[in-house]
Parts: sequence; structure tokens; C-alpha cells
Amino acid sequence: MMIRRAASPGGWFLASNVLLLACCLAGTASGDQSEPIRVCADPDSLPYSNTELQGFENKIAEVVGQELGTSVSYFWWPAQMGLIRHTLKVDQCEVLISIPKGYDPVLWTKPYYRSAYVLAYRKDRNLGLRSLDDPALKGLRIGVHVNTPPYDALANRGLAENMVNYRLFFDPQDPDPSRRPEKVLQDVLSGAIDVAVAWGPMVGYFVKQHPPALEVVALDDDAKLPMSFEFSMGVRKGNRELKARLEGALDRRQADITRILADYGIPLLPLGPPGESAEQKPSPPGSHKHDSYDQ
Repeated sequence: MMIRRAASPGGWFLASNVLLLACCLAGTASGDQSEPIRVCADPDSLPYSNTELQGFENKIAEVVGQELGTSVSYFWWPAQMGLIRHTLKVDQCEVLISIPKGYDPVLWTKPYYRSAYVLAYRKDRNLGLRSLDDPALKGLRIGVHVNTPPYDALANRGLAENMVNYRLFFDPQDPDPSRRPEKVLQDVLSGAIDVAVAWGPMVGYFVKQHPPALEVVALDDDAKLPMSFEFSMGVRKGNRELKARLEGALDRRQADITRILADYGIPLLPLGPPGESAEQKPSPPGSHKHDSYDQ
């Protein structure tokens, strides 16, 4: 999938994701382990994870488990309300595979990938959109998940009347596909809306399933709120030994992990300099829902 970088400093970030969170790992960097890595994962949230182990977080967990010389087991819990409280805090799992760098309820590793919110529209429309400041948006129907950075960014630009709102949270017991976060992208394909502003990993995976229908443009950060985020693994606070082992595995298998992300169509941006403060950006409450996990 070709991802074009937006030319302007675009609006602020916070994800849709579902958008979303998933797995957990542990182990040592060498030798066989009698105990498997215990991964907490959402049972039904592609492209992140599912019980069939088809998500990119499942694949990354497998790579890390191999590197640490052990197997992987799962504790399944939806990546929504109460995730940390019902998983890491009660020792049901050891590691979350994908959390925003700096996410305070956990101890996070160094980041291993960065992605962004994107614009997505049908290629045959030839809209040529490159940022949230494009004047053409004033004449378009714009799909966006509520309570995400693009939602506020669009409203701040006076585009509230153009916005078609979609829910990011969903009931995993409800099989109705129209209630899933990717509905916004299905509506772009059908022509029900003109453009979607959504979390890049969700969009990239959707485009992989529907080539070559959509043009995808990664949004730049702006001064108020970021549109891109770096992602780490997360363990319980205080577990620095496990954090160090995971970071060793990430260092040794970064190329394999990046290849997995690319295979799923995840829009990837360069990581920031090592040691850059994690407090420069808020965690994304939209795409990965972390801000409401323990409320």
C-alpha cells in the first residue's frame, strides 16, 4: 500500500483504532523457559488480535516468544473498559504487546513502531486531499470516530456540519458488522460518505483487504495535538527485569517485527530519537481506548 505523507502540519491526534490494544509477553532473553509468555489480547479485534491468532500483535508475540526461547499463552479480554484492572493488575498476563509510549498505568518498553491517523478516500474520486486544512473538505461528507483527535480537529476547523459520526467502541458479542469501527471505511467504499479520517493501522489493514480502492494519506502532527504515536510493549510497574528482556528481544528482532507490520498494511513513520520524552504527547484515547481502560 502506498502511503503519502500529508504536506501540512494537520490537526491533532488521538486514535480510533481502534482501534486497539492487545497482547502480553514475558520470558528471558536466553535459554528455554518452562513458563510460557502470558499474553493479554483482545479475542476479536483485527488487525490487532483474535482467538485465531490472525492479528499482527499475535504474530509479534510469536516472534518475541521465539526469541526468548519459550511458548506463548493467552488471556483473552476485550481492549475496552477495565482492561488493565482485569489483566495486568491481577496477574492474568505479563505484557501488553501494543500500548502508546508513555502510557502511565504500565511500565513501557522503548517504542518499536510509530503510526498516524490518516485520510482515506476512493481513488476514483481523485479528491487530492492532503490535510485537514484542505478547503475541499468543506464540501464533503467526512466520516470520523467520536472522541478521537480528528473528531475535535475537524470541529475546531468549523467542519462539524460535514462530519458523519461513528462509534469506535463496540460490543464484541454483537456480530453486526455495521457496528464495528471499520464501518466508516465501508461507507467510503459504498459512497455513503466521501472521506474518512481514521487510525492508520485499521485503515491500512482494510486497504489490504480491498485493493486498490482507497487513497491513504498520513496526517502530520500539529502544534496543538499530535496525529502520530509511538507504540511500546507494557508490563506491570516495577517489573524492570521483564522490561529489559523484552527490549532485548525487540532490538534483536526489530526487522522481523517491522516486516509483520508492513505485511498488515500498517502505515509506518520513523521513530523519534532514543530517549525522547514520552510526555510530549498524550496517549490516544480513541484508537486504542487506553484512557478509559480503568475508569
